[in-house]
Amino acid sequence: MNTEDVLSAPVPKAANIPPSVLRLAWRQLLRDLRAGELRLMLVAVALAVASICSVGFFADRLQAGLARDALTLLGGDAVIASDQPLPEAFERTAREMGLKSARNVRFPSMARAPEAQGGASKLVSVKAVSAGYPLRGTLGVSDSATGVVREQTSGPAAGTVWVDAAVLDALAVQVGDTLHLGDAQLRIAQVLRIEPDRDAGFMSFAPRVMLAEADLAATGLIQPASRVNWRLAVVPTDNSRRATALAAVRGYVAWVEATVERDRLRGTRIESMDNARPEMRQTLDRAGQFLQLVAVLAALLAAVAVGIAARGFAARHLDACAMLRVLGLPQRRIAAIYGLELGLVGVAASALGVLIGLAVHQVFVVLLAGLVETNLPAPGLWPGVFGLAVGMVLVVAFGLPPVLQLAQVPPLRVIRRDMGDLRAASLVVLVAGLAGYAALLMVVAQDPKLGLIAVGGFGVAWAVFAGGAWLAVQALRRAVPEVGAPRWLTLATRSLSARPALAVLQVSALALGLMALMLLVLLRTDLISSWRAATPADAPNRFVINIQPDQGEAFQRSLADAGVARYDWYPMIRGRLLAVNGRQVGPNSYAEPRAQRLVEREFNLSHSAALPGHNQVVAGQWTADETDGLSVEEGLAQTLGLKLGDRLRFDIAGVPVEGRISSLRKVDWSSMRVNFFVMFPRSAMPDLPATYIAALRAPQTPGFDAALTRDYPNITNVDVSAQIGQVQRVLDQVIRAVEFLFGFTLCAGLLVLFAAVSATREARAREFALLRAMGAGSVLLRQVQRAELLGVGALAGLLASAAALAVGWALAREVFAFQWNPPLWVPLFGALAGALLALGAGWWSLREVLRRPVSETLRQAAA
Repeated sequence: MNTEDVLSAPVPKAANIPPSVLRLAWRQLLRDLRAGELRLMLVAVALAVASICSVGFFADRLQAGLARDALTLLGGDAVIASDQPLPEAFERTAREMGLKSARNVRFPSMARAPEAQGGASKLVSVKAVSAGYPLRGTLGVSDSATGVVREQTSGPAAGTVWVDAAVLDALAVQVGDTLHLGDAQLRIAQVLRIEPDRDAGFMSFAPRVMLAEADLAATGLIQPASRVNWRLAVVPTDNSRRATALAAVRGYVAWVEATVERDRLRGTRIESMDNARPEMRQTLDRAGQFLQLVAVLAALLAAVAVGIAARGFAARHLDACAMLRVLGLPQRRIAAIYGLELGLVGVAASALGVLIGLAVHQVFVVLLAGLVETNLPAPGLWPGVFGLAVGMVLVVAFGLPPVLQLAQVPPLRVIRRDMGDLRAASLVVLVAGLAGYAALLMVVAQDPKLGLIAVGGFGVAWAVFAGGAWLAVQALRRAVPEVGAPRWLTLATRSLSARPALAVLQVSALALGLMALMLLVLLRTDLISSWRAATPADAPNRFVINIQPDQGEAFQRSLADAGVARYDWYPMIRGRLLAVNGRQVGPNSYAEPRAQRLVEREFNLSHSAALPGHNQVVAGQWTADETDGLSVEEGLAQTLGLKLGDRLRFDIAGVPVEGRISSLRKVDWSSMRVNFFVMFPRSAMPDLPATYIAALRAPQTPGFDAALTRDYPNITNVDVSAQIGQVQRVLDQVIRAVEFLFGFTLCAGLLVLFAAVSATREARAREFALLRAMGAGSVLLRQVQRAELLGVGALAGLLASAAALAVGWALAREVFAFQWNPPLWVPLFGALAGALLALGAGWWSLREVLRRPVSETLRQAAA
């Protein structure tokens, strides 16, 4: 065949290739988005993912920041701390192992201004540092409180001190002036602005005064009974080979542990980031748990909204799918098109939620500025990936099952509308979806109790709501007679009882949304109240310690003369735990680090015939003047494995003292009151050496603190006004963060309300069209609609309030650990709120039902 034959040959027509599934799914998605049928699902998934990602990104950045700054916060790769001077062998061995070391000594004391400048005094936290300090990080100093910060790689020179700006303000001195510290007079050389290994903010109750270790002896402040913390930090000399350096540190730590055990060096411990930094205070713990709860509930509510929206979406596409079946489109292809469309919605909504969460978590950083560093590392990928997974599982578990039923619509539905209605999902599919989503939410909760109570309570509540709604629908038909009742009431009850499945779905969904909202409102209110109660307006702001027994009466008269009527007043006895039930105890007796630290240290013990008013006996009985009794704080008992009836032996100034545990007390350590781990229920113990401690609210009288210090020069007067202000600022910041995330759940709850009411829109439209065709007026139909919505909302609100009370009690008791005192009007308020919210959501969702022409509705129903 030549070229001309080829060119003249007829060209075959292109094959009629059908469009790909992806292209059809994309077209269908665009069409449904324009029609608004997927907006509800899109918003619900995005809200769930955003709430989870916002908390996840925030926690991820905090953990990354801690990992980045861990060694700087600690002060070295390893730190040995003791309440006694450390043996010289510790430093010598560190040098032999190729490690650099630096010492520092920390203790509280009183600093004074020169008499010529007023002679004011201030409790300060003294820190004496050796050459080579700091080993990790850098110090920051300035010439004034607001001056430019300069980095320093070594501590103060001999004869000088660096002080916090608060010292300058309190003593009315300036840089260059003299500071009296014990017997020494030192020149203030710089303002200390940055201290990398400083104690955590809650525990550092006094401003810092830093001096050279060489000047410590001249102060004369350290006496045999002084409470001093001696610290030795070590780092590798050569960091170029990290593995070798880490091995050297681990070897040194092992040698120290063996030496401490061999020589029985009580009070000596090795600090790490797990035990050196104080644990997050109870307020922040509770706030973190509440944020996790908000995220979990928002995700649970989103699941309800997605399920309802998907079912409504599938119901509206039944007729179109029946026509596709008539035209010959295979079931597999229909399932692929709609499944892929839903998958695209899940991906888009999840990605949108991740972006929103990324932006929202930055708001947390701003709201909590001062509690967390704003210079945190960039967020990692894991929270975003996890958020995408949650969004996709949410769509697959709750959105896909009803949509996949579209492929099973029989072609006969084109002429018989009663065929091919949606069925309930199979038990296997339902259980698999619920189990997968519940597992992801347990990961989000990060607390097994919180996750089980929230997720399990949600599941149980759903079953209870469904059962209660079904019983109510059955009872409603019998309660309202056909004759004698108002027409609108009869029509409303018959309308609900005619479609019991939809009524049960609507009540259950409404109740779940209302339960979540009520639960968060009640918990938030009580949680904030418990936070506020921990630092009331009249909380003590002075703690006075080291009051000698012979000064007690005079000191209390001084308080009375100054107008101080209410204060805590307790003896304080120092004692070390020696034995439990006759068995000697030490750090090696316990595996838990906290228990090891507790038995190493000396306890602050006390005695009182009366139970402290801010303590609560949770086991046993407090018996006044019980000669052999002991009362132990329940947390200490749990940590050390103590129980009622155990006998404890303490070493108190060389004197062994025994007692039997007769009661366990619950103590709120954040209450700003005087509390003790162990108390003797006796009015007097004259044979034991003791000092007294007082906690009081200082009067506004000028010079009150100076007068106390002048009249009782041996006391230590701790002003905690700054801490109380700091705690209250922390509360305000945390509350703002909690309320901000609460908005996510509020939106999710409103989505559920809207979805639940919208679920019956088409059924209502057909019913109202028939009633209007038979002569019913618009006024009557509006009355029927309002009655249905108010009744369904009131029932849902009543059920929701009962469930919220039960779940809230469990969360308050087992997770947040505060007293649960919900108001008695909660069920009534729940029913009223449910009725009004359902009416509002119904008006918005169903406002066009009564305006739709009768002919159009009937024609659509018959099509």
